[in-house]
Amino acid sequence: MCLAPHRAIALGSTILLLALCACSPTDPPPSTPAAPATAPATDASGPLVLYSGRSESLVGPLIQAYRDETGSEVEVRYGGTAELAATLLEEGDRSPADLFYAQDPGGLGAVDALLAPLPSETLSRVADGFRDGDGRWVGVSGRARVVAYHRATLAPADLPEDLKGFTDAAWKGRLGWAPSNASFQTMVTGMRAAWGDDATRSWLEGILANEPVAYASNTPLVAAVAAGEVEVGLTNHYYLYRFLAEEGDDFGARNHFLPGGGPGSLVMVSGVGLLSSSARPKAARALVDYLLDENAQSYFASTTYEYPLAAGVPPAVDLPALESLNLVDLSLGELADLQGTVTLLQEVGALP
Repeated sequence: MCLAPHRAIALGSTILLLALCACSPTDPPPSTPAAPATAPATDASGPLVLYSGRSESLVGPLIQAYRDETGSEVEVRYGGTAELAATLLEEGDRSPADLFYAQDPGGLGAVDALLAPLPSETLSRVADGFRDGDGRWVGVSGRARVVAYHRATLAPADLPEDLKGFTDAAWKGRLGWAPSNASFQTMVTGMRAAWGDDATRSWLEGILANEPVAYASNTPLVAAVAAGEVEVGLTNHYYLYRFLAEEGDDFGARNHFLPGGGPGSLVMVSGVGLLSSSARPKAARALVDYLLDENAQSYFASTTYEYPLAAGVPPAVDLPALESLNLVDLSLGELADLQGTVTLLQEVGALP
């Protein structure tokens, strides 16, 4: 695929401040505690503790299946990825967590000093572009950016080659977006890395001149496209398939994968890392391996409609293969400066 080889994710103070805002907007960022030099020789007793930035509705059934199949005890603390990253930084080597399952690589990068390298046999199950270059975390599933379009009035041939085309005045009043959504902000962060801040600002100003309709999240955005409230929406690929599963093929929206590549073709990765301070590293590695096994990867493909990232498991439904997409040439480490993106969105008026 077209992602550049991974570099270690080195986050600046801006992303740390963004993570902390989920806890208290006035507290200063804590210093990153030093991770223990060595992991315990044997696992301690007690349940495995997982901090999950992925919601219970998405991954809860999979964790329960792991409990049922292995008899292992797993306690899960669910929350926002940024909130949990901030908590881990505050707890340091006193954290009860054994694993951190993050919605995006930025959250894992925020705590990379607290993560232990994973075994090569685990890392090798996922392509280089979807894992940390230093082996501290591994991708589990992926979400592709797409354009959802109203199929009663548009066909793929009517859509631009890439995101730049939507600044044309012909799209005035026809576009929906969700600027407060984390995935949209990650896409704009990729845009800043690929195009630079000035070009990204110009694109945002061009979209705003076309009077886009703002939605709180991707679910109402895709529903609005299907209903014809707007004709196109910038979203993630898997929302469509949830609607199709519930409402059938008559649902009024479809996805378009932009052939011109660039930030509109970004694939965002959720991933998992093992805390160096874990008292149960063997059990933690077993759960990581489970998430990359065929059954779990097939769950992501068929139940959440995400891209499985472990080799040998195809996507479900009619998703194009990852390697067939014209992806933006970025490493995941270049998606770190989310606070800079929020600031830019506020400056141009896309966010309050």
